[in-house]
Amino acid sequence: MSLPGGPLYCLAGREADVSTQEAKARPHSRVPRADAYPQRPGGHQAPAPQGSQAAHAVSAGSPGGRRKRGRLSRSGDFDRVYREGRSHSNRFLVLYAFPRGDRTEAEDDTRLGISVSRKVGGAVERNAVKRALREAFWSLDPDLPGRHDFVLVARPDVANLLEREGADGVAGALAGLMEESGLRGGGV
Repeated sequence: MSLPGGPLYCLAGREADVSTQEAKARPHSRVPRADAYPQRPGGHQAPAPQGSQAAHAVSAGSPGGRRKRGRLSRSGDFDRVYREGRSHSNRFLVLYAFPRGDRTEAEDDTRLGISVSRKVGGAVERNAVKRALREAFWSLDPDLPGRHDFVLVARPDVANLLEREGADGVAGALAGLMEESGLRGGGV
């Protein structure tokens, strides 16, 4: 008659037969001794570098004295812009604009959120589209109204536009969309 579980099941009740004494070390143990490799000094590390170390630069703001670019990062911010903002679109992009009434942030703080779905392409294409959209949007910074949140949604054709005409084509499409919507020059 065989018991379920095989031989381990049979040995489970024999724990009393296990010795409580510590096993003696064997002459050919698998763990090398401290002097197993005499050419290498045991326990030594590389010496600490001498002299003063160069400090990392610490800056109070972003390079070039420009202010930090505002970004929408929380899903609640995106949802508010989608729900309460005005939308404008063309073949390549959808632009949502939401004027913020709060005074908690900087007076002229403009924030941008970008949404690029997988329909646009793989991760490399989506990241290239996001970079091009960010660059095109912030190049329009002097003409943008203050205290606004913007969300740019890329349509699948924008990847072809970027491949055909480069970042200038994306900037042209965005500038045209901003002109049509009346958002350039501070008007809403």
